[in-house]
Amino acid sequence: MRSVPARFACSLPLVLSAFLTTAVAQTAPPVTVEAHFDQPTAKASPMLHGLMTEEINYSYDGGLYGELVRNRTFFTDWEGAPYWRMVPKGQAKATLTIDKTTGPSAALPHSAKLTLESVGTGGSAELENQGYWGIPVRPHATYKGSFYAKADGSVGSVHVAVVGDETGVELASADVTLDGSGWKQYSYELVSHAETASSTNHLVLSIAKPGSIWFTLVSLFPPTYHDRENGFRPDLMELMAAMKPTFLRMPGGNYLEGDHIKERFDWKKTIGPMVDRPTHRGPWGYQSSDGMGLLEFLEWTEDLKIQPVLAVYAGYSLQQEHVNPGKDLEPYVQDALDEIEYVTGDTSTKWGAERAKDGHPAPFKLHYIEIGNEDWFDKSGSYDERYAQFYKAIKAKYPQYELIATTPVKTVKPDVVDDHYYKSAEEFFADVHHYDKTDRNGPKVFVGEWATREGSPTPNFGAALGDAAWMTGMERNSDIIVMASYAPLFVNVNPGGMQWESDLIGYDALHSYGSPSYYAQVMFGSYHGDEIPKTETTGDELRFFSSITRKSENGEIFVKLVNATSEPKPVTVKLDGVSSVEKIADVTTLKARTLSATNSLTDPKNIVPVESRFERAGKTFDYEMAPYSIAVIRLKAK
Repeated sequence: MRSVPARFACSLPLVLSAFLTTAVAQTAPPVTVEAHFDQPTAKASPMLHGLMTEEINYSYDGGLYGELVRNRTFFTDWEGAPYWRMVPKGQAKATLTIDKTTGPSAALPHSAKLTLESVGTGGSAELENQGYWGIPVRPHATYKGSFYAKADGSVGSVHVAVVGDETGVELASADVTLDGSGWKQYSYELVSHAETASSTNHLVLSIAKPGSIWFTLVSLFPPTYHDRENGFRPDLMELMAAMKPTFLRMPGGNYLEGDHIKERFDWKKTIGPMVDRPTHRGPWGYQSSDGMGLLEFLEWTEDLKIQPVLAVYAGYSLQQEHVNPGKDLEPYVQDALDEIEYVTGDTSTKWGAERAKDGHPAPFKLHYIEIGNEDWFDKSGSYDERYAQFYKAIKAKYPQYELIATTPVKTVKPDVVDDHYYKSAEEFFADVHHYDKTDRNGPKVFVGEWATREGSPTPNFGAALGDAAWMTGMERNSDIIVMASYAPLFVNVNPGGMQWESDLIGYDALHSYGSPSYYAQVMFGSYHGDEIPKTETTGDELRFFSSITRKSENGEIFVKLVNATSEPKPVTVKLDGVSSVEKIADVTTLKARTLSATNSLTDPKNIVPVESRFERAGKTFDYEMAPYSIAVIRLKAK
C-alpha cells in the first residue's frame, strides 16, 4: 500500500433507454470487436475478482468491525486515554486515573480508575466515550454491551446510557449491578427509544455512590450481519456481497507487517477471548483493538461464502527491520505452519483444537497462501532466501497449497507472484495490454492491490473508467491472472478518518455508499464467464476497451465495453463460432456526463448501473455506446 517502485507501477440522473443511444452532434469513427468462440484461447480463472482490506482509513475499528466504543481498553498516549473523559455532575468530587497495576488479564494489565470521593446534592461521576465520530443510534434497535470492572467501596451499580450530544437526553439506558470486588465481566442490553437515527451521541458509564471502580474492555455492539457475536456492520457486508467476490486477502497489506517486527499482525495474540488480546499499533497511525482477529477474518469469508487468501508474516517490517534467513527465521516459519493448522486443521491437531475452543470446530477451506507483503521494499535483499525457507517448510507439510511470492524470486519458483499497481486513468489506458504477452509458463499472477487513484475520498467517474479499462485487460488474461483485488476497499470519510485517497466504499457512523469504481467492480464481478475466445479489435480504438467471455454451463456471452471518450462510440460486435444468438439482450450501463462526477454520503446514488434491454442483438450487431460509459451486454447464445 505504500508508494510502489516504477517497475511495479503500481450529475444528472441516468435515463433508461431501450437502445442506450445518445443524441449528440458528432459521433466518433466506428470500432469492430470480433470474438471467435471456435478458437478458445484459455479458461478464465473462476477466482478472478476478490477483496483486499487492511487496517487503514479506519477500515476495521471505526468501520467494518461492529464495535462502537473507541479505545475500549484505555490505551494511553501523552495526553491520557484518548476518546474518554470524566465528567463530575452536580456537587460531586471525582477523579479519573489510569491504573497500570491492575487489569483483568496479562494481556490487559492496566485499567481506568474512576473514583467518586463525595456526592453532594444529586451528584454523580460520569465516564464518557465519544465513539468513532459519534455513537450511532437507530430507532427501536437493540444494542448489546459489556465491560470488565472491579469495585472498591459501596459503588453498588453502574448506570449505562447513550446520550445525545446536544440534548443530553438518554436514548437508551440500563443499570448494571456490581457483584463482589474482584474483576468480572458484566453484560448489559440497551434498547433505543429514539424516533430518528442519529450519530451525535456518546456513551456514558456513571456511578452515584462514593467509592472507586476500575474499568476496561468497555464494549457496545449494534445489530450485526447475520447477528454474529463480535460481528460486522451489515451495510458494509451487503455492499461487499453485491460485488460477488470469490476471496478475501487477509489480514491485508502493511497491516500484516507493521512498522516494526513487534507491531506485526501476531495472529496468536488475536485469537481467543477479547480479554486475552493485548491490542497493537498498526502502521497507519492508530491503535488496533484486535477485535478483528484471525478467526473473525475467517468468519468474514464464511459469511460471504468466499475463500481466504492467507498472508503469513515473512520476517520483514516497514521500517526496514527484517529477520535473517536460517536459524533466526525458524520461529516465524513455525508460526506460519501453526497458523495454517489453525485455519485448516481438524480438531485432532493442536491448533485445530484451539480453533474449536474458540467456537469454530469446522476447518476452513484454503487454497492460496501469501508469504509476506511488498517485500520489494526490503533493502536487505533477504526476501529471496526468506521466501525459499517458508516455501520449503510449507510445501513439505502442505503440498496441496499454492504459494504466493510478493516479488519475483530466484531461489525457488513460486506458484504465483503478487503485482501491485496504483496509477492514473490515462496510465491504465496505456497499460491495458500489460499481460497480453506474459509468459504462460512462468508463475501465475495475483494482482493483489490495484486502483485508479483519482478522486477523494472515493473515486470519481474518470477513475471508474480507468478501473474498467484495466479490468478488461485482466479478464482477457485471466488464464495467467488467477486473482485480483482493488485496494483500499474502505474509508471512514469523517475528518481524520482517511490516510489514503481514492477508496472504493465510503461511510460514516450511520451511512455508507459505493463509488462509481465500486459499481464498475459490481458489474465485472457479476458477469464473468469461464471461457476466453480469441478476440480482435479493429477501427477507432481511442480510449475504447473491451473483453468478451462465455459461461460454458449455459452458453451465455458477456460483452464488456468501455468508452472513455467524450463522444458516442459506434461499435460492431461479431460473434463467430456460435450457431445462434437471441435478438433480445440484457444490458447494464454505468455512465456520467463528466469525469469528475461521483457519489458521496449526501448523494450516494448519483451514478449507479442502469438495466435495459437491447432488441437488435445477433451474431453480428451494431451498438452505440454513450460518452463516458461502461456497458455489459449479456447475450443468450447456442
